[in-house]
Amino acid sequence: MQKIVVTGADGRMGRALIEAVCATDGVVLSGAVVRDDSGFIGIDAGELIGRPKLDVIVTDEVRQVMNPEVTLIDFTAPEATLNHLSVAKELGGRLVIGTTGFSDEQLETLRSYQNEVPMVFAGNYSVGVNLTLQLLRQAAKIIGESSDIEVIEAHHRHKVDAPSGTALMMGEAVAEAMDVNLKDVGVFSREGITGAREPGSIGFSTIRGGDIVGEHTVMFASEGERVEISHKASSRQTFARGAVRAARWLLSQPKGLYSMEDVLGFSR
Repeated sequence: MQKIVVTGADGRMGRALIEAVCATDGVVLSGAVVRDDSGFIGIDAGELIGRPKLDVIVTDEVRQVMNPEVTLIDFTAPEATLNHLSVAKELGGRLVIGTTGFSDEQLETLRSYQNEVPMVFAGNYSVGVNLTLQLLRQAAKIIGESSDIEVIEAHHRHKVDAPSGTALMMGEAVAEAMDVNLKDVGVFSREGITGAREPGSIGFSTIRGGDIVGEHTVMFASEGERVEISHKASSRQTFARGAVRAARWLLSQPKGLYSMEDVLGFSR
C-alpha cells in the first residue's frame, strides 16, 4: 500500500486531495500537514472531510511524517514547497508538486533537487488540461504565425497568483511550438494608450471572482475567423485525482523532474 502525505491539508485543495486518496485503491493517507498557525493541529484528518477516523493526526511538522516510503502531494506555497524538497532530500521520499507562483529564482532552486528527489511538477494535474496542451501545440504550429493569440483564464476570488500556473503552461506550450520564448513575447498587462498590438505577441487576461474552479481559453484570432481551445473544470477532484495518479506513477520512477505529460505518456 503506497503511503501518501498531503500538505496544506486544511485548505480547499488539501481536503480534495485527502478525499481522492481515500477513494483510490492501492494508496493510504499516512500524514496530513498544515501551517503552524492552523486551528486543526492535533485532530484526526478524517474530520477535515467529514469522514470517520482515518487514524492520521494532523501535524504542522513535515519531518514527523516524511521517510523513504512516502509520497508527499504538495499544493501549498513556493517557500513551503522548497522546504519540503529539502526535507525529502534529507529524509527520503517523493514529491508531487502542484504549487504555483514560483519566481524564476525559486524555480531554479526547485530544479536543483531533480538529481536528489523523484518529483512530478505541473501547473495542472487535470488529464483534460494536459490533453489541451497537446491540442494547443498542434494549433500553434499550424495557425500560430498568422494569428493574434490570447490566453484568458478565470479562477475563484481566493487565488493569490496571476496569471494561473495553467495559463502560463498554455502560453509556454504555444510559444514552444512557435519556437519563441514566452518571456520575450508575453504581454501580461494593458492599460492606457497601448498602441497597436505587437505582431507575434501572446496576451494574457485574468479574471478573479466567486467560486470559479478554473477556466482557460486560448484564442487564435486571424482575419475572418478565430479558433478557441478551452478547458473548464467544475470540481477540484479533477486535479486531486490527477495528482494521486501522478503519485502512483512516481513510485516506480528514479530520481528526476517529471511533468504530468510524462505521467500520461504524452509525447511532444
